[in-house]
Amino acid sequence: MEEKLKKIRDAVVDAMNKENIIVDDIEYVKENGYNFLKITLDKVNGLDMDTIVEATNIINPIIDKLDLIDEEYVLDISSKERGN
Repeated sequence: MEEKLKKIRDAVVDAMNKENIIVDDIEYVKENGYNFLKITLDKVNGLDMDTIVEATNIINPIIDKLDLIDEEYVLDISSKERGN
């Protein structure tokens, strides 16, 4: 899975760099019986919901085209949480 995640990261980072969005983390986890491909994003001035939706609309077709994960999973794209 690590090699698949690296390929996904490479493709997603390229696309997000064009939008000035930082790919903070990509992981594949199982929670409560479901598989999740979790992609955590960040941006210099933070991410709002519209930017996350825009990023999702860019990332989703990239992941679909790569077609690296055989089992069913949920694509979970979120903003990196910031502490005070």
